Amino acid sequence: MGTMTADALTAFALSLAPGDFYRRVLDSLYDAVYLTDLERRIVYWNRAAEVLTGYLAKDVVGKCCADNILRHVNEAGAVLCTSECPLSCTMNDCVPRQSEVYFHHRDGHRIPVSVRVCPLLNESGAVVGAVEIFHDNSRHRAALERAKDLATLAFLDPVSQVASRRYLEEKLAEHLDQWEKFGSFFGILMVDVDKFKQVNDTYGHLTGDATLLVVARTLAGCLRGSDVLGRWGGDEFMAILPRVTEATLAATAQRCRTMVRESSVPLEGTRVAVSISVGAAAIAPGDTAESLVKRADERMYRDKQANRNR
Repeated sequence: MGTMTADALTAFALSLAPGDFYRRVLDSLYDAVYLTDLERRIVYWNRAAEVLTGYLAKDVVGKCCADNILRHVNEAGAVLCTSECPLSCTMNDCVPRQSEVYFHHRDGHRIPVSVRVCPLLNESGAVVGAVEIFHDNSRHRAALERAKDLATLAFLDPVSQVASRRYLEEKLAEHLDQWEKFGSFFGILMVDVDKFKQVNDTYGHLTGDATLLVVARTLAGCLRGSDVLGRWGGDEFMAILPRVTEATLAATAQRCRTMVRESSVPLEGTRVAVSISVGAAAIAPGDTAESLVKRADERMYRDKQANRNR
């Protein structure tokens, strides 16, 4: 489309954006919706998009969708906005697309979403833009519901908003009991925030607390609804994964590393990078809670010493 003046962009946006009635309909949807022109400039952003992403319409309309806004990445951490953008591909070949990606919330953490992209056509059938519809998936919603339940039972860690160590110890004992009685296989992940003391010393404890919250929210988005995530203590987290294979346990550990690395903590016009080290351990005959945690802990620290955020 070339460079457009502000008036021309406004006129074009109005031609793409829905009328008042359809705007009210779109604003009433649970799904987040936004529209772009051919240059991927956002011309409409509904209320659900505001709620889900933390960005208000006035903050993003007129900007390119890749301009440090959602920054979609896949599970491998590939940045889709600059390489395999579904929206660009759909405008190029007019083929709708659907995928599972992670977007970057305004507060810094990553949220898993299901994305659908469709081309926008004019009366002549030419592509003039695209619409993206996305919603958070069940893993994230399950994590929010679990947080409410934990708060009711006084099992919620107030800083990270995930389960407390007391709750983790009780669930670990339950899973060990199920393993001994019925052979119910499970595994755990021990997670440590890299250079957390440096974050506290450099930016202060409020930023340290914000870092723990960003890590916890991102980890929650990487886990299944049946998994349990909690703060073990300090800058350490534990996840308990029931009915999991060793391959899935390893893949989940890698996904957690990747998504946290793609997250950040907002701070006075800048962002603080975050990374973690992870150790995984699967239950084995003769294990106690102490031996299982110790094995995962040792692997986590080997990971940290060998190569931070490997």
